[in-house]
Amino acid sequence: MKVNSSPNKVNSLKHVLFGSLIGTTIEFFDFYIYANAAVLVFPKLFFPGSNPTVSIIESLATFSIAFFARPIGSAVFGHYGDKIGRKTTLVVALLTMGISTVAIGFLPTYANIGIAAPLLLMFFRFGQGLGLGGEWGGAVLLAIENAPPGKRAWYGMFPQLGAPIGLLLSGGTFLLLSDTLTLKQFFNYGWRIPFIASAALVVIGFYIRLKITETPSFLASLETKKRVRIPLVTLLKSYRRELIFGTLAAVTTFLTFYLMTVFTLSWATTDLGYTRRDFLIMQLFSVLFFGISIPISAVLADKFGRRVVLIIISIAIAIFGLFFSLLLGSGNTTLITIFLCLGMTLMGLTYGPLGTFLSELFPTEVRYSGASLTFNFAGIIGAAFAPIIAIWIAKNYGLTYVGFYLSAAAVLTFVSLLVISKKEHQF
Repeated sequence: MKVNSSPNKVNSLKHVLFGSLIGTTIEFFDFYIYANAAVLVFPKLFFPGSNPTVSIIESLATFSIAFFARPIGSAVFGHYGDKIGRKTTLVVALLTMGISTVAIGFLPTYANIGIAAPLLLMFFRFGQGLGLGGEWGGAVLLAIENAPPGKRAWYGMFPQLGAPIGLLLSGGTFLLLSDTLTLKQFFNYGWRIPFIASAALVVIGFYIRLKITETPSFLASLETKKRVRIPLVTLLKSYRRELIFGTLAAVTTFLTFYLMTVFTLSWATTDLGYTRRDFLIMQLFSVLFFGISIPISAVLADKFGRRVVLIIISIAIAIFGLFFSLLLGSGNTTLITIFLCLGMTLMGLTYGPLGTFLSELFPTEVRYSGASLTFNFAGIIGAAFAPIIAIWIAKNYGLTYVGFYLSAAAVLTFVSLLVISKKEHQF
């Protein structure tokens, strides 16, 4: 797969924006169908046991594997993305992610092959995470390194839009399956359909990515010979502060997302008495607010600055955490829906400018590696065990302390945003 490095061929706007959007759409579709299945399906089919809570925790533990694979993917794909180019690396990352997801759809269950079933599930979950680790950073750079002056946050918002689109597709698919299949059919074969169907999205993404040429920023770095031998070593040597505080600045984004999706789905269907279908409808409705708030945050970030927007939203999330139990534990469907919509709006406002903010912390020659690593290290801290921790806190101390958990993370992010380096690198 040859990288087109011709400086004369310019990427069209539609190829840039759709090429960055399609990858992250697939990413969140793949990731969230696994999250749904980890709560609704895998405990029974891959981790059967006498204690349902233990089965759910074991299932969610496999969910966390991808977060530990993601930094490895960031280091590997980031290395080649900074050395040989964004295009080829993005294509390989997409295929790694897509093949792993489709493979999960064909896995035999514990009843068929015993302990080998969860082991294979963990293997392909690791593959998902490996590809995802290289996908997000490359998609964001594809957008912002092609952006005109003053529009970087706006362009950087498009790959972020893949999150609500992927959520709507995955949630809608599970909802459709729930409505058209019996419970027995769903557990026999229905849950496999979203995993296998994701192959269609991968094919589309692969086609679009092949038509894209290298970004102007990367081509400029080739001409000035600014490439470094080992990007990861350069990051650890010269950009430790950006790595540490960039990671902490992104923690609350991850925690907010997985508390509002995976944790609430698990808690509502096991402790609040909601059916899977009813709560999925409420969640899908809240995702609309997630999608609307992302472009709003991008406009604000281009006007007032990425840091300012992120600081203000971190304060808002800290306050939101104090009302966690009051709303989610109310037992009132209207209040719980308002809770979901508020949480997802805050998620969109913090997520929209995040890719641009993290990318601007690093120069072109290490930007792919730097942005990807900060984002995915934040995933480990903020999301890898977040659903498990939240369930344990809720069971032992109540929902109020789950809210405190979110508020504490928001304070950590707030402080990190204040102390992080303010230097913005050239594109």
